[in-house]
Order: sequence, then C-alpha cells, then structure tokens
Amino acid sequence: QQGLHDIENAMVFDSNRGFIFHDSRGFEAGGESEFNEVKSFIVSCSKERDLREQIHAIWYCIPMDEECRSFTAAEVKFFSQCDTGIPVIVLFTKFDALYDVEFAKLRSSGASRKDAKELAPKRAMESFVDGPQVRLLYSKDNRRPPKCHVCLPDMDKDGANCGPLIESTVEALNDEVLTQLMISTQRTNLELCIKYAVERQLPKFYFDGCQ
Repeated sequence: QQGLHDIENAMVFDSNRGFIFHDSRGFEAGGESEFNEVKSFIVSCSKERDLREQIHAIWYCIPMDEECRSFTAAEVKFFSQCDTGIPVIVLFTKFDALYDVEFAKLRSSGASRKDAKELAPKRAMESFVDGPQVRLLYSKDNRRPPKCHVCLPDMDKDGANCGPLIESTVEALNDEVLTQLMISTQRTNLELCIKYAVERQLPKFYFDGCQ
C-alpha cells in the first residue's frame, strides 16, 4: 500500500548523519494532490539560499516488480513540469523482478535451469534498454528528462551494492562544491574517492604547477 510520508520531515540515519533525506508519498493514478505537494516542496527548496536548506539531488524511485509497470499521469507530469535545476536520477528498484520474467522465457524456449539463471540478468538488461520506461524518459516529447537512470537489483540482500547510485549522483551534481561534499560524505565507495582525486583534482594541480 501507499506509504504515509510527509515530505517536509527530514530523515537522518545514525550510520551517516551527513546525508539528509526527504521521502514523499508515491504518485497514485490520478493523484493530483501528491504531485502538487511534491512540486511545491521542490520549488520551495530550490529557492533557498542556505546550502543546508536546499535539495541537491532527487532520487525518483520506480519499482519494477509491478507487472507491466507504466508511468502514471502524475509521473509524466513530474518529468514535464518540475524544472527547478535540481538533478533527477531515476532509480529502477527491484530490478531483479525482471530476471524472473526472462528466466521464465528462457525456460519455455528450452534452456536448462542453470543456463536460464545465468542468462536472465543479461537478457533483462538488454530488453529493458529498449523498453517503454526508458523510451518515455528520454523521448523528444519529454521536456525535462532525468540526468540519468540506475537499475538496482538485489538491494534486499546482504552485501547489496549501491555504488552505481552514488557514482551516478556525483556525476549528476551541478556544482563542484556539492560534488566534493558528496564525495567526502559517502563512506561506501573508496574507489570513487580515488577516481575523483585522479580525474578532477590532479589535472588542476598539474596545471597550476605549470604556470
């Protein structure tokens, strides 16, 4: 069922108090009030001058465990009207649900259980790339496409990897200061810290040293 969340309430976790989250209610079919509430909050935060009161990135979650998942009218409106300059990263959560779909297709076509299990993730990604969700997000009719999208499977399992999400968020940020804050605040991806230092910082030091 739809969660009862107040987007105005900030959530901070003891494991890393450097991140502050705001969780909105999902957009139900025909849910005009939910859309207006989210849009109002985003617009309000985009006008804040205090860095601590701003929203720096939006993670828009779309669960893929719903059969024939399609965008609601409110979601289409979000990507066409919420233009505040805040980068949006679409998260296709529960992506492993598509593995089961491809597994069943492979089994019905005669593949062994072992082969079907090994091939299903690759087939799921291949079919998803040309699927209706991706086409709609980046279509010419969508005037406010997201910065990028990330597919997140198996996030309910031990050792779940959110590295692609962190890295995509860093790449989507529009400000160098925010990028540095994100890099320093996240604690799970040491490789990202090294990559950032090498790709962004060393060239600056080298250039300064050549003056």
